Amino acid sequence: MRLSQILISTLRDDPADAEIPSHKLLARAGLIVKTAAGVYTFAPLMWRVVRKFAQIVREELDREGANEVMLPILQPKELWVSSGRWDRYVNDGIMFTLKDRKGSDMCLGPTHEEVMTAYVNAQVNSYKQLPVNCYQIQDKFRDEIRPRFGLMRGREFIMMDAYSFDADQAGLDEAYQKMRRAYCRIFERCGLEYTVVQADSGAIGGAGSEEFMVLADSGEDSILFCRDSGYAANVEKATSRLPDAPAGGEPLPMEQIATPDVRTVAQLEAFFPGWTAGRMAKTVLYHVTWKNKARVVAVMMRGDLEVNEVKLANALDALAVRLATDDEIRAATGAEVGFAGPVALPEEVPLLADESLQGRTNLLTGCNRTGYHCLNVNLGRDCRQPSFKDLRTARQGEGCPLSGRPLEQARGIEVGHIFKLGTKYSKAMGATFMDQGGKPQPFVMGCYGIGVSRTPAAAVEQNHDDKGIVWPASIAPFECVVAMLDPQRAEQVMLGARLYAELREAGVDVCLDDRALSPGAKFKDNELLGFPVQVFVGRKAGDGQVEFLVRRGMQKSECAAGEVKARVLAALGR
Repeated sequence: MRLSQILISTLRDDPADAEIPSHKLLARAGLIVKTAAGVYTFAPLMWRVVRKFAQIVREELDREGANEVMLPILQPKELWVSSGRWDRYVNDGIMFTLKDRKGSDMCLGPTHEEVMTAYVNAQVNSYKQLPVNCYQIQDKFRDEIRPRFGLMRGREFIMMDAYSFDADQAGLDEAYQKMRRAYCRIFERCGLEYTVVQADSGAIGGAGSEEFMVLADSGEDSILFCRDSGYAANVEKATSRLPDAPAGGEPLPMEQIATPDVRTVAQLEAFFPGWTAGRMAKTVLYHVTWKNKARVVAVMMRGDLEVNEVKLANALDALAVRLATDDEIRAATGAEVGFAGPVALPEEVPLLADESLQGRTNLLTGCNRTGYHCLNVNLGRDCRQPSFKDLRTARQGEGCPLSGRPLEQARGIEVGHIFKLGTKYSKAMGATFMDQGGKPQPFVMGCYGIGVSRTPAAAVEQNHDDKGIVWPASIAPFECVVAMLDPQRAEQVMLGARLYAELREAGVDVCLDDRALSPGAKFKDNELLGFPVQVFVGRKAGDGQVEFLVRRGMQKSECAAGEVKARVLAALGR
């Protein structure tokens, strides 16, 4: 294809709102154009990238027996109510909702568990028709509070979502492993450095999930991992060996001590010499929302540790949690902010505690009285016995739960997520099949997603330099460009056309840069656009010489025209 026939418009400067390399480079290369916040137009070259990645996804999923379908984007409220997710998505404010002309509530699909479950339930009656695994590649819509980072966090994006249906847990386990293998092959074919981490299932739900993370400094997710054991988890899910803390000793009588204007753990350490944060139990108040109610909940945490709000929401099976306001804290405890604790906490306020406090004695806590704290508090003796849960945030340097070695931390971009849903949706929606005994049983489901528009952006995060993008060959808009530096010169036109034809015949996805630009502009454009192999036909065309460039590392050399095909194929690993 001739680049003169493709709409290409590169920019000299980065867009003002671009914060990370992929956003800056994709926008400056004219590959994406902002239409609205979180909504982008894909230029022809970028659409080639997305289509190539989508084709890799299709090939690997098809290899594992999945079937491609197309589901409706516009979905009725009733489906989401039947699964119990309408309220959560509406409460989170991430779902686009609308009414049709009859006044019926609808939404633009942020995901398709409900539609797919209803579809399979209508089509599959017997265990003999199982297993089923269907996927689609299409637009999704989520009303992000803060769209940012270009294609990384948008309100309209392209996603592959797949759903497996089996008769039992063993079938789900097999389907899950098939999809996991397919995902690994997909990201390996794209030349991405990635890791698979344990993850929180979030609003999708289910018994367990894993995320596929592309490692990049600009990633929004934090990953904790251990090189020795192979353990890796998103910080929302991660656990670790509990950091040591001073022992409390035999239970002592509780004392209430005046602590005027002493509110924080650091202030308490200064006020009570010898009482380290590890001997304290701070009490944090949260406003918690469920489907049909909301209330303030007290959460106890060791003074040197932090509450993980994702774990808290899961422990409470809540739609949302947030820190209580100052007024909510005063109403719940009767005291000013900074003095909340388990002692004398009103019975109507539920009390949870992290497992790090289980069995601890002689704690320093608040006592719900302004200007006072208590020493030697023993849970179950001096206050209610809380409900113990894993609620803490694991941290870098703490012991790996498998090996005990210090956990390391890295940033990652989520490009894929796989879930074991079990019967969460099938039971809620009454989706069943007849088993061998003629009895109805709920489908055992899995769910699998890949960011089809996000992954190419993640690839740019890992593959760029100070001159522009360095596309992996498998998803590059073109594997090779043959650029005529002066299309007005006959010898350049003839040689460029000949090399272009030879490379096409050899199966190379090649383009011909015949645009009426100066040589300098063509060099800069092609460096920015990031074609993996670049051949420049210039002044020495009459002598049968060209300039050969491997974009990764900017490896330049002169090359005889007769060697171009072999060198291009070698550079592409063929």
